[in-house]
Amino acid sequence: GERLRISRKTIDRWIRAYRAGGFEALAPIPRSTEPVTDRRLLELAESLKREVPKRTAAQVAEIIGAAEGSGPSSRTIQRHFARLGLNTRPDGSPPQAFGRFEAAAPLDLWTGDALHGPVIAGRKTYLFAFIDDHSRALVGYRFGVSEDTLRLEAAFRSALAARGVPKCCYLDNGSAMVSKQLLRACASLGVRLVHSRPGRPQGRGKIERFFETVRIQFLVEIEARPPDTLAELNRLFSAWVETVYHRRIHGETGEAPIDRLLAAGPPVLPTMAALHEAFLWSEKRTVTKVATISMHSNVFEVDAALVGSRVEVVFDPFDLATVEIRFQGRSMGQGVPVKIGRYSHPQARPEAAPAAPPTGIDYLGLIVARREAELAEASKPTDYAQL
Repeated sequence: GERLRISRKTIDRWIRAYRAGGFEALAPIPRSTEPVTDRRLLELAESLKREVPKRTAAQVAEIIGAAEGSGPSSRTIQRHFARLGLNTRPDGSPPQAFGRFEAAAPLDLWTGDALHGPVIAGRKTYLFAFIDDHSRALVGYRFGVSEDTLRLEAAFRSALAARGVPKCCYLDNGSAMVSKQLLRACASLGVRLVHSRPGRPQGRGKIERFFETVRIQFLVEIEARPPDTLAELNRLFSAWVETVYHRRIHGETGEAPIDRLLAAGPPVLPTMAALHEAFLWSEKRTVTKVATISMHSNVFEVDAALVGSRVEVVFDPFDLATVEIRFQGRSMGQGVPVKIGRYSHPQARPEAAPAAPPTGIDYLGLIVARREAELAEASKPTDYAQL
């Protein structure tokens, strides 16, 4: 326990109280004060809150002032609502209890999210990351310049290739995380994809806590020494994760995240062929009467037996000139290009190419030097002896 110093005056007061009333006299006397505010106004405030539970204390105080001419302050009404249990939720209902949860084993559950990162080379960056719920290890991560499906898939694909295939992946409802292409990738690998309910972020606490660690331990160093390129930013972040975060004892689990992740042995990794198939994109098209399909300004000829059928077109988003036609889950061969209008998907925007190294040639400076040389030559006095 904690050591305390008691004054002689306090001890004498306790002795007098004990002799006068016994042990019960030593118990502190509970405070009981009558509210100074008119009880009628407090009852009116309670009635107004129960009438419309979404009314705030400030709104109730405004209504009472308009109806009665004057009334208690919003802070007084708020304390009154707290005593009655009316301010726990906007609708007046009791707060919902949330239990603590942790996955039973590694790869049972991954949680993914995105964090707004620093500005690099004049462009805003975003960190896509996936954390293993059981070990708190960061299984996949990548900074990108767009908050889109392509960058999310890049982080997810690196996680699958390095750490194995999880049973479940838990994401929010951002546009990149509800795309049909990500759903196809998860379905191909047997991963259950779950999205949180809008406005209910309680299940993503671990990834949010990790992002807070990134802000106060990594991004502060980036602000002091900003990298020149996105590749350099990813290199620095990878070094920090693998050297610092993964090897430090976690305050909740009592183990280093990487040790807890690998405690059951190395995971079973998917084959390269399985990963390639999972991250191909697909779209549905109806075969025309002339046995062709159109997709993003491209036209392909397909098997004539598929005329009028709804087929699945499978392709690499960076190579729209090559597509595979599937019907009812079976491959029907590749489409024969008839017209190629574009070679990449509209949503497949590559990262900006790094700036070319400077040559050191000052073209305008060379022109100025030549002009000054011409002026100097023209300003020389005429030597008539040489004429």
